[in-house]
Amino acid sequence: MQNYEDRAVEVRQSDVQNQLKIIANHLITYNYLQDTSSEVINAELEQLSNLYSGRVLIINGNLKVIKDTYGISEGKTIISEEVIKCFKGTSIANYDRNNGFIEITTPIVEIVSEEMATERMPAGTELTRGVMLTSVSTDIIVATMAVLNRKSLIIEIIMFIFIFVIAVILSKVLIEPFERVTKAITEVGEGHLNEPISVPDYLETEHIVNAFNDLHERMKALDDSRQEFVANVSHELKTPITSVKVLADSLLAQPDTPAELYREFMVDIATEIEREDKIINDLLALVKMDKAAGDLNISTVNMNELTEIILKRLRPIARKRDIELLLVSVREVVAEVDEVKMSLILTNLVENAIKYNKEQGKVTVTLDADHQFFTVEVADTGIGIPEESLNRIYERFYRVDKSHSREIGGTGLGLAITRNAVLLHRGSIKVESTLGEGTKFLVKIPLSHTIL
Repeated sequence: MQNYEDRAVEVRQSDVQNQLKIIANHLITYNYLQDTSSEVINAELEQLSNLYSGRVLIINGNLKVIKDTYGISEGKTIISEEVIKCFKGTSIANYDRNNGFIEITTPIVEIVSEEMATERMPAGTELTRGVMLTSVSTDIIVATMAVLNRKSLIIEIIMFIFIFVIAVILSKVLIEPFERVTKAITEVGEGHLNEPISVPDYLETEHIVNAFNDLHERMKALDDSRQEFVANVSHELKTPITSVKVLADSLLAQPDTPAELYREFMVDIATEIEREDKIINDLLALVKMDKAAGDLNISTVNMNELTEIILKRLRPIARKRDIELLLVSVREVVAEVDEVKMSLILTNLVENAIKYNKEQGKVTVTLDADHQFFTVEVADTGIGIPEESLNRIYERFYRVDKSHSREIGGTGLGLAITRNAVLLHRGSIKVESTLGEGTKFLVKIPLSHTIL
C-alpha cells in the first residue's frame, strides 16, 4: 500500500508538472504577467484547476499574486521559501499526506530572443519572470487507498484463515510420526512389542527411534542376562542338592549298608556340600562386588609384597601338578587399592592359571607400573581359550569346558568376580589366548584412587 501511494503521488506530480510547463510557456507567449485578461490563459488555468481539484496562483517578479483561480488572494504579496527558491531556479514539489494535497512551484521562464539580446543578456538567456504556485488535491489517491485498504483487509483475513488451516494440517502431518513413535514406545513399555521400532519419516524421529532401539536392546540383553543368571544359579545350587539326595536315598534304601560303603557315600556327600558352600560364598562375593565403589576400603599397599604372599599361598597347589610359579617384578609398585579385593583378583587369576594349565607347565606373574597405572600380567602355558569364548568368559556361570571345570571344582563365577573387582578400582582387564598354547590376562589399575 505504501508503494502504491508513493507511485500514485509521483505520477500525479509528473502529470501536473507537464501541464504547468505548457501553461507557463503560454503565459510568456500571451504576456499574461502584464495583462491577465487573456481568455485563453484563464480558460487553461480554470481547466487545470478543475481537472486536478486544485488551486493555481500566478506570482509576478514583485512577489504579487496576479491570478488566483480561487479569486481570493489576487493583489496580495506572497513571500514563502518555496517561491523564493523557485525564482532562484529550484522547483519544489511537496506532498502533504496529512492535509491531502501536493504543492508544486513552477518557474515562468522567458528566453531572451536575438532582437532583445544585449551584451549583458545574450540571446538564449533564461529569465524567471514569475512563479506558478499550484496546490493539487490527492482525494482520488486517498479514495483509491481506502478501497485498496478494504480489499487488502479482506485478503489478509483470507490469508490468515488459509495459513491457519495449512498450519493445522501441517501440524497434524508433522506430529503424526512422533505420535507413532510414542505409540510404539508405549507398546514396548507394556510388553506388547519386542521387535525394533522404525519411523524413518524425519531425521529427528529416526535419531529418537535409533536411540530408543539401542536402549531397548540393552534392556533386553540385561533382562536375558538376569534370567540366564537366575537359571544358572538355580541349576548350580540344585545340582549338589540333587547329588546329596541321591546319595542319601541310596543309603536309606540299604538297611544293612557296610561301614566302608557308608563312609564312601558320606565323603561324597561332604564333597557336594563343600561345593554348594563354595558356590554360595562366590555368589555372596559377587553381590558385594555389585555395590558402589565407595564401599572400597582403600589403603596404600605394596603390590610386590602382596603378590609374593599370594604366590607363596598358591605354590602348594602348583606343586601337586608340577607347575612352576614365577614372579617378575619390573619395579617396586605402591598403589592405593582395596587390599582384600586386590588379593581376590590376583588369587582368582593365578589359581585359574594353575587349574587350567598343563602338567609341568608354567605361570608367570609380571608386575610393572608407569606414572599413572600399575599392571599385573598373569600368563600361563595351559590349554587356552577358544576365540569364540573370549567375549563370554566374564559371564556368570559361563564355562568354556563345563566337564573339565566341574572336575577341577570351578563354579564359573571366578572371572566375573575378578572383573567386578577390577572395575570397582576403575581399572581394566584384557585377555589374550591361543588354544593349546596358553592364556595371558592383563590387569591395569590406577596407582591413585580418586572418588568421582
